[in-house]
Amino acid sequence: MAITFQYNKTSLQGLEKNLKVRVRALPTLKNKESALRIEVKKTKDDIVRLERELDQRIVAYDQMLALWGEFDTSLLQVADVKMSIKKIAGVSIPVLDEVIYITKPFSIFNTPKWFADGLSHLKELAQVGIEQEFYVKKLELLEYARKKTTQKVNLFEKVQIPGYEDAIRKIKRFIEDEENLSKSSQKIVKAKRQTELL
Repeated sequence: MAITFQYNKTSLQGLEKNLKVRVRALPTLKNKESALRIEVKKTKDDIVRLERELDQRIVAYDQMLALWGEFDTSLLQVADVKMSIKKIAGVSIPVLDEVIYITKPFSIFNTPKWFADGLSHLKELAQVGIEQEFYVKKLELLEYARKKTTQKVNLFEKVQIPGYEDAIRKIKRFIEDEENLSKSSQKIVKAKRQTELL
């Protein structure tokens, strides 16, 4: 990205101002990137933990597969998933607050004894699955924000800051050369006038 500028003091001041803004923003961006990297790692670990937990629950569920054939799956439904928004390093992330279930009434006397335990197992299984989905969405949002922040850090660090410094250096050299030429020409004119007077 080439930085456009003019060889004058106004352009120099504008470039110095832009450089100062970027130099001040760079540490903040680096801290944000670091915080997002840490959060991404934590979220990946949480997803792995939830996957293991879900697999364990499914294995336990499979062991009673013969019994689940007579279970009425319409007894339990997810009515609502309540969530809130939490900001992590300036990124809005959904947070699971509560899962609301609807349990249809059933006769304790006409159904097997394990139906009540079956309902609690299903709730736990659904809870873990829903949590896992929230963590996957959180990971997507954090990865996207981290990628954008990394791009911005690299843009500032490797392109814009060196570009502004180079442009400022060129303008300063030009202005110095111009001043030196002006002084030299003044000396030449002064020397000519003195030789003409003599």
